[in-house]
Order: sequence, then structure tokens, then C-alpha cells
Amino acid sequence: MRHQRHKYKLGVSPSHRVSMIKNLASEIIDHGMIKTTLTRAKAVKPVVEKLVTLSKNDTVANRRLAFKKLNDKDAVNKLFTELGPKFKERNGGYTRIMKLSDNRVGDNSKMAYIAFVD
Repeated sequence: MRHQRHKYKLGVSPSHRVSMIKNLASEIIDHGMIKTTLTRAKAVKPVVEKLVTLSKNDTVANRRLAFKKLNDKDAVNKLFTELGPKFKERNGGYTRIMKLSDNRVGDNSKMAYIAFVD
């Protein structure tokens, strides 16, 4: 049975989906907030949450695991130097998704901001 095996397909090939999730997660870490479609925001949220949880314990092994997920040295460095200590006392819920009332002009897709909580 495939109970609770949900994955956002995002209408692209599996390799494209993996690279898109990596890029979105890297941009969220770099900028703190990005505007994207609602489905992409929901797809990237668990990835970012797990990376922040990983960054709360700054070890070489955890840095390597984060680099494997992100493939971006600057994002990994910011994750472990700024975001890990910032959320040290928080037990999950590091990001929020804020839906926008205006849809995208070209295809009327639902848009949202995904950002770190303060």
C-alpha cells in the first residue's frame, strides 16, 4: 500500500524536480524569503525544515550532509553560521507559507511567499 507516500510532482522530470528543489532551498537560505508558486512552496518546505534542524548541531558530518542536499557552499555556510544558532531553541516550524491573493498573470497559478519565521 502507498499510504502517506505523497510527493509533489511539479510537472517535470524527476531529475529536474530534484534540482529545482535544491535551487529553491538554496535561495530561501540565501535571501530569507522567496516568491514562488504555492505548490513549489509546499514541496520545498520539508526540505528546508530538515536542513535547519540539521544545522542546529554544527559538525563536519552535518555540513557534508547539508552540502549533499544543497550543492552550494555559500548557502551551507550561512545555514550553519546564521540560521542554526538563530533557531537553536525552537523545536520545528522554522518556515511559513503566506498565500498571495493575486495569481500569476500568464497561467493564473496560485502564488505564495515562503519565508523563515522571526
